[in-house]
Formats: sequence, structure tokens, C-alpha cells
Amino acid sequence: MVDVSRVRLSGPLAPHVVGFAAWLAQQGRPESSVLFHARRMAHVSRWMQEHKIAADRAESDVVEAFIGSLPATRHLARLRPGAFVPTWEYLRAIGVVLPSKPPPPSSVVDRVLDRYCRYLSSERGLVETTIARNAALVRPFLVDRVLGDGPFELERLTPREVTEFVVGQAGRKPQSLPRMATALRSLLRFLEADGFTVTGLVAAVPTVARRRLATLPKALPLQQVAALLASCDQGTAVGLRDFAILKLMSRLGLRTGEIARLRLGDIDWRRGELTVAGKANRHERLPVPSDVGDAIAAYLTRGRPTTEARAVFVRAFAPYRKMSRNAVTNVAARAARRVGLGTIHGHRLRHSAATAMLHAGASLSEIGQVLRHRHALTTTIYAKVDIAALRTVARPWPGSGAAA
Repeated sequence: MVDVSRVRLSGPLAPHVVGFAAWLAQQGRPESSVLFHARRMAHVSRWMQEHKIAADRAESDVVEAFIGSLPATRHLARLRPGAFVPTWEYLRAIGVVLPSKPPPPSSVVDRVLDRYCRYLSSERGLVETTIARNAALVRPFLVDRVLGDGPFELERLTPREVTEFVVGQAGRKPQSLPRMATALRSLLRFLEADGFTVTGLVAAVPTVARRRLATLPKALPLQQVAALLASCDQGTAVGLRDFAILKLMSRLGLRTGEIARLRLGDIDWRRGELTVAGKANRHERLPVPSDVGDAIAAYLTRGRPTTEARAVFVRAFAPYRKMSRNAVTNVAARAARRVGLGTIHGHRLRHSAATAMLHAGASLSEIGQVLRHRHALTTTIYAKVDIAALRTVARPWPGSGAAA
């Protein structure tokens, strides 16, 4: 129990400071961190008392006003509202502050986008990052359909207008055009199903050239993959965790998001199987090689901190919560920097896993099953790195001696 008796308590949040400190300590935070947050809560509480603000108003706008009221010479003035996130989490957990609800969509474009995003989540099973990206890509199209403050023009939308919008975007943002066209088709299907537009507009989106098989997969040689794994200090908890994550990437080709979503109940130790929550909310089972299972078991028994979180991989520092997708990506990036390989992210190891399986004699169909590709065409890119097989179908260069 952290002693907060030296913290000056007054104001509407004063009765909650002791419980807040105990809650932080249960998360495994060091005493210095607990006292830091307890003092911040006490400072805000005294300020709220001076301004006659009740406890249930302790939200982010109150903190911004508190920080803005401090003289520039005060050390607290250097804080940001993000430093008070644990405070809001605790006050919401005990019911002092109700969970904040997002404001209702104010414009007609926002209302359509809100319905579209809920459709992508409930009907299509897309993850939040993909939904947010699609919404951002199609927003300019919807904005173009609103004439000032006048009526919404979707019901009179024509195929020609759809085509002209895509052509116009090609001149402004050619790099994002393939994704934008895909998102626009998705939006038009939703608008048609929801009765906003007439049918047949999806076909008006021009086909964008996507040279998906024009390049080689950027896989790492086996020696470099081995160097990444060897760079993890398995004498430390972080090293055990990072080693297990890199094993999942380089041996099974798991995506960073799939590793972040992996839960303790997804591992069937008796059968040696792993349930992977992949794209579009698909759940598939994979066999766990012995070396991968050993790496995960070593982390769980010797490196994973005690926590109520059910995620397999958790943060290295308190509070011990599940790792984010970006945190998993950074595991590969840090390992690459340690061995002097520059910037490498998790998807390079996914390509490395596929290439290693190919060199070991696996067929493209088997590789596609391990990588959980929905379409066989996605896997065919790895045929371009199968040099031995390509030699059997290569024709002699015209005029060379091999033609004789």
C-alpha cells in the first residue's frame, strides 16, 4: 500500500485519491508513478473546489482549463491532458464519471458516414483501422455531393459523376487511388442497399491498374532472420517476449494485429494448435511448431508479468495491458536496428516465413493455407522467388549457346 498521507487532499476528488492510489498499485506501477498520479489528482481537485466544479464534471475539458490556468513558471503547466488518462479511467470505473459518449453526427455527411461505418463493422466485420481509413477516403466524395447548405444530392447521383470524381482524384492523389476506388465501391454498395442511391453505380467506378505481382516479395534471408532472433536477450522478460513474437512472425507469418489480438485461450496446448483472429473477423486454426511453442511457453512462465489481462503479449511496464498493433510492429523494428538492418517491420517477416516454406519444399497451396490467404492469386507472388522451379520453364535466350 502506497502511503499518500503527505498528499494534500481537499476538493470534490479528495475522497477518491486513496482508492486511486491503491488501484494504480494493483496494476504493478512503481511507488513513484503512483504518487505522481495521486498528486496530479489532488491538484485538480483543489482547483475544482476553487471553481465550484462537481466531481462528476472531472472530464478532459476540465483538465485543459486547469492546465491553461497555471502560470507558465509552474512545473504542472508542462503537463498534457494525456497525463490524466488513468484518473479518468479510475473515476469511470467507480462510477463517479459516466463514460463519455461521442457527440452525435452534426452534418448530413457525418450521419451517412456514421451509418456506413456501423455497416462495415456489423455486416462486413472490418477492424477499426480499416473502417477509419475507408471513411477518410470516401469523405471527399460525399462532401462533393453536398451543395453548400442545400439538400443532399445522393439520390440524383449519376454514373458519370462517379467516374468524374475518380478521374479527378487520379490527378491529385494517384498513390491512394487504388484504395480510394475500393472504398468508393464499398460505399456505393452500402448506399444502394440503404436506399440512398439508384442501382448500378458500383460499375461506374473505373478500374485502377494494380500491379500486385510486379515486384518481388521483400523477404529477409535466413541468416538475417536468425540474427533478429539472436538479438533478443532471453535472460530478460522483454527479450523472452520479443523472441516469441518474432518466432510467430517468422515461422507462422502472423500479422502484427493478429499477434496483438492473441489471447491465452487461443492456444490449445494439448493439440498444439493456435486460433488466429485474422482479417474480416475470421478465426482459423494453425499448428504450432515445437520451437514456436517453446518460445511462447518460456515467455508465459518466465517473462510475462502477473496481470488480469487475457492477452498473450502484454506491455513490459505497468499497467500490464495487451500490446497494441504498433507496439508489436516495433518489436521487429527494434530488433532490426540492433543488428544494423535499418527499418524493418513485421510484414517483412511474414514474407520471410512464406519464402522459407517455399525453399523447404512447401507448395503454394500449403503456403496460402498457413498465411490464411483468401484468394490463391495472393500467394502466387511467391512463385517468382522459386528460382529452381522457374529454371525448368525458362526458355533459352535467343541467339545464346544454350539454344543449340
